Amino acid sequence: MKLILAIVALFLPFAASAQKPPLLPEKDVAALAQELSGEIAKRNLEGITRFHRQRGSQGYRSAAEMVAERARAYGLSDIAILQFPADGKIYYGTQRSRPPWDAEFAELWEIRNGVAAVKIANYEAGPVNLAEDSEGGDVTADLVDVGDGTNQSDYAGKDVKGKIVLAAAQPGAVQDIAVGKFGAAGIVSYAQNQKTAWSGEDENLIRWGHLETFSPNKTFAFMVSLKTARALRERIAKSEAIKLHAVVKAGQHPGFTELVTATIPGADPKLRGEEIAFSCHLDHQRPGANDNASGCVTILEVARTLQKLISEGKLERPARTLRFIWPPEVEGTLTLLNAKPEFATRIKAVVHMDMVGGGPVTKSVFHVTRGPMSLPSFVHDVAWAFGEFVNEQSYNFAAGLPAAYPLVAPEGGKEPLMALDAPYSMGSDHDVYQDSSFKIPAIYLNDWPDRYIHTNFDTAANIDPTKLKRAAFIGAASGYYLAMLAGRGGVELYSVINASRSARMTAALFRSNQLSGDEKTTFMRNQTSYDSDLQRALHLFLGPPEVGFEVPNDNRVAYADEPKATGDGLLIFSRQSQPKGPLAVFGSNYFMDRAKTAGIATPKLLEYEGLWGSGEEYAYEVLNCADGKRNALEIRNVISAEYGPVPTEVVVEYLQALEKIGIVERAK
Repeated sequence: MKLILAIVALFLPFAASAQKPPLLPEKDVAALAQELSGEIAKRNLEGITRFHRQRGSQGYRSAAEMVAERARAYGLSDIAILQFPADGKIYYGTQRSRPPWDAEFAELWEIRNGVAAVKIANYEAGPVNLAEDSEGGDVTADLVDVGDGTNQSDYAGKDVKGKIVLAAAQPGAVQDIAVGKFGAAGIVSYAQNQKTAWSGEDENLIRWGHLETFSPNKTFAFMVSLKTARALRERIAKSEAIKLHAVVKAGQHPGFTELVTATIPGADPKLRGEEIAFSCHLDHQRPGANDNASGCVTILEVARTLQKLISEGKLERPARTLRFIWPPEVEGTLTLLNAKPEFATRIKAVVHMDMVGGGPVTKSVFHVTRGPMSLPSFVHDVAWAFGEFVNEQSYNFAAGLPAAYPLVAPEGGKEPLMALDAPYSMGSDHDVYQDSSFKIPAIYLNDWPDRYIHTNFDTAANIDPTKLKRAAFIGAASGYYLAMLAGRGGVELYSVINASRSARMTAALFRSNQLSGDEKTTFMRNQTSYDSDLQRALHLFLGPPEVGFEVPNDNRVAYADEPKATGDGLLIFSRQSQPKGPLAVFGSNYFMDRAKTAGIATPKLLEYEGLWGSGEEYAYEVLNCADGKRNALEIRNVISAEYGPVPTEVVVEYLQALEKIGIVERAK
């Protein structure tokens, strides 16, 4: 990614003459640039961030109703809040439905001289103070420092039975040992945020905490800042007794997984049954501004803008239907695609937004993220063409050069966007769409890093309306273009694909310098193979233009000097038709749950660290590549080109584990 950024920066100063927008007619680009509003998006964001949007909760429902009301006001069609039963027993593909969770009241006080003297945490003032999936309780007990709290050695010589433990780890990683094994009554956690360059810099941050949804060791957990925790630890280290009083009214209950959906119907009788979807995730703790109220209000602004421009005749109604979806993260998307498979059949591509509004204070970098190598697609080239255009225009504007479309919001910043054309990374609903169960290519627009992600400081004040407008433009232009695309795509599309291919191969050459010998050769051949498969992906998207048209086959070219598979490397596996979805989901892990029951040791792949990826990413792509055509060595070569070299036997071990739990079957 650093190389790509350097290339972008190198050419931006000379971009003043390259003003013509890509792919869309200039009148369409001008209409979008004029109508899209970062201010409208931010006003909607300020509304959503008022709600503590935990799955199935009253706060989530309020946010969903607000989105539906705005969709109605904007004139969208087919508006619905879909409901799917969630009881902890029903599975939607690989997702075990999680019962909704609500909290009514929670306070944590320090007791001094027999009275509640110092309030440490208050749910009403700061919902992030109470860990998700906490159960009710009324406990007065001493506080015991257990360090991380995740290993038995952390409890050596400490009596925690009936006590409240102070732990550095997430509550979910602590509860089974602290509560289940040693009988603790509750947890106070000061778990830190996701690791970035700014981790630990602000001691006042309180991180969003989670208990395990399906753990039998039900308890409550409060989250406190590093500053608060250090003060408590210092007092305990001096042998001072600290007594706390915790009162919690919260818990899981029967209910539904809910999501909002709406459409802008397509115009072409032959294509309106196909859909281009805009996706986000509506659930999160309050305030959850960048993560992910920003994505939710940005696709809402895309919907408002496109509907208005189409109604006014400033944009042609697209051939395909545009669909907008506001679900709970991952589990909502998995539930929808499994419970209503017609959605998966109709959706041709997705524009997914998760964290797209972070202003300068968040230290965020905007990414236009490609899909996995297991699912080549030209849609990412389309998105990057618009992303690069915004880079050019926003840089020129900031530098005092001519810029017809700076996409600046009056209340927002004037900095250049400097978006990155980024390789595939996991972590949101785009993983579900691009899983081999569904094979729906997804454009992923996202900020990373963000110094305030999953903390009480992820507030609306940190959101930049200019950033929202620019993300909305990239998403709206990409989705609208794909919804209009018919025929064979035209010369300009092929030019965009070729330009993107050139940039990817430059980045691939840089990575290849970290390899040598056969690994380097295999790496470059798989990169080249990915690019050749884009042509097939384009034909599959567009469909045959006339009788007798044939989609190019996907048979990979074999090279005479290529290392041949032997032994277990010759094994071929294909994914079963059910269950559908990635194996690492929210609240449970489909693979690990079944592997434990079957007595399967944790495969080495899940803990493998490669040059550019780690265990979960390798595992995701190994399963995606198990198509009944590639042998184990060929799968190994694909994922090695994506994340770095991995031993073939490690890949085979994981495939055999998948076979034992019924996810794949071996070809005879």
